Amino acid sequence: MLLVFGSVNVDLVFALPHLPGAGETVLGDSYVLAAGGKGANQAVAAARDGARVAMAGKVGRDGFAEIGLAELRGARVDLALVTAGERPTGCAAVCVDAAAENLIAVAGGANREVVAAQVPDDLLRTDTTVLMQMEVPPAENAALIARAKARGGRCILNLAPAAALPEAALAALDVLVLNEGEAAWLAGPGGATEPHTLVRALQRRWGNVVVITLGAQGAVAVGPDGGWRVPALPVRPIDTVGAGDAFVGVLAGALDRGATLERALARAATASGIACETRGAQPSLPHAAAIDARLASLPPLAALD
Repeated sequence: MLLVFGSVNVDLVFALPHLPGAGETVLGDSYVLAAGGKGANQAVAAARDGARVAMAGKVGRDGFAEIGLAELRGARVDLALVTAGERPTGCAAVCVDAAAENLIAVAGGANREVVAAQVPDDLLRTDTTVLMQMEVPPAENAALIARAKARGGRCILNLAPAAALPEAALAALDVLVLNEGEAAWLAGPGGATEPHTLVRALQRRWGNVVVITLGAQGAVAVGPDGGWRVPALPVRPIDTVGAGDAFVGVLAGALDRGATLERALARAATASGIACETRGAQPSLPHAAAIDARLASLPPLAALD
């Protein structure tokens, strides 16, 4: 089972001719109100690709709560561990320009009340994969990592947005996924900056599988058994919001179902590319049949030099 411990948001997505600068108002023609949040996005992505998924998180006692949970319910994600907090449901304002680049502001709301204690011990088994992100309190992620590893579970962390975690928590991870900027932040001043060097440096430091996503350039990954250059699926992007979450959710779901790292990376890259072809986060997340149909269009993975 894949247990996603993370955020539930509602996204307001604005299509704009260009992204606003400081103090600038940019007029657009339309907006979309959709479910989002990195935790919920990744849970939906994994479930649509066939994983058995449970979600632990919090929403508010407001009208946005049902909007935030609708796609999770539609994907048959188990929501028994999603409870109501005192703060409002998390909300994100997403601006997307004509080149599909985005600018995002997030109000955490009820996500700041998520605690590791929401997850009972009996769910942290050897056949459980715990997937986390950084839109809930980092200390709660660290606490859940320690509990899950003590019981033999697998832990996957998407370090997004970048925030500090104890060295012990990072070392206990089975898989760490982050983008190029987050990887450079984690390496610190004076660390490697070139992705192929950076991914190896981070993997040596903690000994787990490390994946750095590179947008249109695909991804690089290194684990104890080798490294790969992961190509991007050839697409004409409309909106890149949700692409990273598609990658992480499908990767985690595939690993939980027993796929090799190489096969899981290929499936994740395919899902990520497909997600760029539709506006919005959760509306863009593909189902298994769509991923299966496009897998052959992904160029082969290559060994990392």
